[in-house]
Amino acid sequence: MEYTVKKLGALAGVSTRTLRYYDEIGLLKPARINSSGYRIYGELEVDKLQQILFYKELGLELERIVQILDEPSFDTTHALRKHRSKLLDKREQLDLLIANVNKTINKNEGRIIMSDKEKFEGFKQKAIEENEHKYGKEIREKYGNDTISQSNAKLQKMNQEEYENVTRLDEQIQKTLTDAFKTGNPSSEIAQKAAELHKQWVSYYWSDYSKEANAGLAQMYVDDERFKAHYDKEQEGTAEFLRDAIYIYTGMKW
Repeated sequence: MEYTVKKLGALAGVSTRTLRYYDEIGLLKPARINSSGYRIYGELEVDKLQQILFYKELGLELERIVQILDEPSFDTTHALRKHRSKLLDKREQLDLLIANVNKTINKNEGRIIMSDKEKFEGFKQKAIEENEHKYGKEIREKYGNDTISQSNAKLQKMNQEEYENVTRLDEQIQKTLTDAFKTGNPSSEIAQKAAELHKQWVSYYWSDYSKEANAGLAQMYVDDERFKAHYDKEQEGTAEFLRDAIYIYTGMKW
């Protein structure tokens, strides 16, 4: 079956302006232009639009979607399996949050007693899923599936006090690092305090702390643009400053 821009937009729930923009940037070209000058889309274009919307739902930028779909090795069936896996993960997360809300309602109405651990299960799982989505591939390649799975399990088992402590530590690291960066000296007392706080923070996630792994993680903060952007969001160069402070703290250089 074939569709005009208007009909395809209505079918997919996107605007005709969006489809025209996708054509302009080379993301979704029509199968042909008819004699009246209308864009005409066929089955292949419908399937491609489905893929585009899947990737958008997963948070990918249009530029990255263009790259993925244009790859010679792109396999639609394999991509759909990956979409399904990610959607199942998202559904699991939503189910946990819904269950958490239902338990809280029942607890507030006096029907059940809710443990402190149960109050935070959904939020901890959300943190795990977000981290996997952003950095999962890289950190699993660097540290191995078993190490990362153990780290996720450790987070999931945290009690309320531990969860609050690790959240508070993350905030302390950011504040201390901001003040330390102003000194320009990664060996300064306050910079080393930031490195110590960072050690305490990762120790909540790692089964076994090691100086080598800590130094390797610090280098990843610089090498990976997403980690680098996280630390450099307030001041460019902060990621490198933290890495150098951790190098000094651990006595290691990756």
